[in-house]
Amino acid sequence: RCFDLFDVLVVIHYCVEKANRRIGLGFVSAWLYSACFRPRSDRFIHKNADTGGHQDGLLWYKDTGQHVNGEFSMAVVQANNLLEDQSQLESGCLSTHESGPYGTFVGVYDGHGGPETSRYVNDHLFQHLKRFTYEQQSMSVDVIRKAYQATEEGFLSLVARQWPMTPQLAAVGSCCLVGVVCGTNLYVANLGDSRAVLGRAIKETEEYLAIQLSAEHNACIESVRQELQLLHPDDSQIVVLKHNVWRVKGLIQISRSIGDVYLKKAEFNREPLYPKFRLREPFKKPILSADPSISVHKLLPHDKFAIFASDGLWEHLTNQEAVDIVQKHSRTGSARRLVKTALQEAAKKREMRYSDLKKIDRGVRRHFHDDITVIVLFLDSNLISKASSVKGPNISVRGGGINFPSNTLAPCTTPTETTGYQNREPAI
Repeated sequence: RCFDLFDVLVVIHYCVEKANRRIGLGFVSAWLYSACFRPRSDRFIHKNADTGGHQDGLLWYKDTGQHVNGEFSMAVVQANNLLEDQSQLESGCLSTHESGPYGTFVGVYDGHGGPETSRYVNDHLFQHLKRFTYEQQSMSVDVIRKAYQATEEGFLSLVARQWPMTPQLAAVGSCCLVGVVCGTNLYVANLGDSRAVLGRAIKETEEYLAIQLSAEHNACIESVRQELQLLHPDDSQIVVLKHNVWRVKGLIQISRSIGDVYLKKAEFNREPLYPKFRLREPFKKPILSADPSISVHKLLPHDKFAIFASDGLWEHLTNQEAVDIVQKHSRTGSARRLVKTALQEAAKKREMRYSDLKKIDRGVRRHFHDDITVIVLFLDSNLISKASSVKGPNISVRGGGINFPSNTLAPCTTPTETTGYQNREPAI
């Protein structure tokens, strides 16, 4: 069975990483994963000449593309040895049936502890959303919430199956930021500390106002700490200031995520999980949550674009700075421009030149900045008013990254834009 084969693949991945064996199974891993764990391809596939992203060192980018509601720009820069950010843009039918509705889906998934959860979300969340949209015959907050829940339950099931062989999978998780444009509504759902920011034109001044659309769940935010303390009144250590950073149970900064099962199910917080993840006292209810904060924004003609990005961008740029960068330049290359500006700021903070930062390889690069994913979604009010009912081609774009050498188990395919699902693992 496919899931059984993927289970075997996960075991191989962990064993080889732990032993640091140089056995060159990258292509085998990619083939097994793509053949047995990817959703099947869509029937309605759009093919055009503009089908690829570009690679510049650790930076992958797609400067411009079309979606049913306008244009988009996308960029990913890798810092970790294994890229833990995953991302996607899906445009066209938002249901498993071609009757619609039609629109655009954006997902930014910032993994931690490894790439497994963010990859899982990248492969399953949108498929769940399409299924629930079909069942309810419309897009709604309830549809999005159910898609998150089904994704969380699916990953929990995977962890449970793998527990005897790869217990450390219980300590892998992912933030999860989603935007859905359907009709004149922009739905924004979030777990963790990625962020969505709207750029709104102000006619009187010809300037653009930055409006944050997502709620964040990071223990550094006082309201998040208060929420945790209210939910766990008997636990004086529910948030701990450690090395001048607030952390949930002294372990993790975010309070909501997909995965991180070791802080949600007590049966996974024990041996043989690594001691650093195990709590001294057993817990009776989940410490972290997978319930997303969801908002619905009614799009107006002066709402020109939305920026969806992992926290790696927002560590270096304010909301207004990011909106100004997009507004003051051409649409083409907007995401790459934001990433480059963030990297320049990261270099400046370390008193080094940007050109020198670019020479630092993945893994070591993480000491200077995080993985950064940016998707800029430009909004055409004329298209938005028609897109929910007008049929169009299905477009699917996955954020890419660098190729891996043959002595690793990571996939070795080329960064690509796929039209529909092409049963291949994105390069990371």
